[in-house]
Amino acid sequence: MKILLTGGAGFIGSHFACSALEKGYEIINVDKITYAGNLSNLDESLFHKNHVFHETDICDKEKLKEIFEKHRPDAVIHMAAESHVDRSIDCADEFIRTNILGTHTLLDVSLSYFKTLDPSAKSKFRFIHLSTDEVFGALGSTGKFNESMPYRPNSPYSASKASSDLLVRAYHQTYKLPTIIINASNNYGSKQYPEKLIPLTILNALEHKSLPVYGDGQQVRDWLYVGDHVEALLTLLTKGKVGESYCIGADNETTNLSLIHKICETLDHLRPSSELESYKDLITFVKDRPSHDFRYATDASKLKRDTGWEAAMSFKNGLEKTIQWYLNNLEPVSFQNARQRIGLGS
Repeated sequence: MKILLTGGAGFIGSHFACSALEKGYEIINVDKITYAGNLSNLDESLFHKNHVFHETDICDKEKLKEIFEKHRPDAVIHMAAESHVDRSIDCADEFIRTNILGTHTLLDVSLSYFKTLDPSAKSKFRFIHLSTDEVFGALGSTGKFNESMPYRPNSPYSASKASSDLLVRAYHQTYKLPTIIINASNNYGSKQYPEKLIPLTILNALEHKSLPVYGDGQQVRDWLYVGDHVEALLTLLTKGKVGESYCIGADNETTNLSLIHKICETLDHLRPSSELESYKDLITFVKDRPSHDFRYATDASKLKRDTGWEAAMSFKNGLEKTIQWYLNNLEPVSFQNARQRIGLGS
């Protein structure tokens, strides 16, 4: 199968590309290479015989048309997006442009291409759109997000992703483009750009920088190992039901403060500081960010029921594996000037 992958030089995209190539897929990788994308994330897969890279903006309709016509993909997996909540609060312009206008452009080009396929190819074609559980807003102390919940986004980022989800749904309902929408919980793992909570905490701690925590740090997030997410996406390519949306989570709920404690404790064991009794000594509390959602938790039972997928990585093992990767890769070029935000949260 030949997959056109957008955002394939980013965190999740590069993991997907490497795994898919190992399994025999062909990857047409389309990435604009913004601050959070880097070809080094692809490691040796960049030079794989079944990997082709195009440095292209998904808002560039003519260029996308050329790529579709040249490579004739069997599926599209759309990951390209602006994704950091704090940046969207500072300025939402790029989130609106990339996440909404870019998704619309990609849908339009995909639909035009889809119409040229013969009946057999049409029956196998898929457009899988990667979104977030943040489109559902915030939960109270109980319950989980599921596919039937209403959208209630609370940040410019989540609003832009909700808008893109609705466009994808509309293209299926109106034009019968075979789409699947994914609403995933917070991902973690190696190669994540360190504006995100886990890598930012690791790198700041190792440099003995303050670990500022938004509010009281009691916001709850559900964490999904990136490798498990990739396996879910590959499974949905063949087993997902067209026109459906799927929530992906791994039942790893923890507060932001508890997570930071776990990271500090793991670092105390793996790389103890000669100056601190514990990296926890670096934790400070700062003013909460606007409209900070209290709790996310994701019900993946529909995905498990339809495809048989289940998360394989325990949170303890996944977190330790992630921390060890950053200890082994402290100064890659892609991390320069990355830690620009004040608070730690997601």
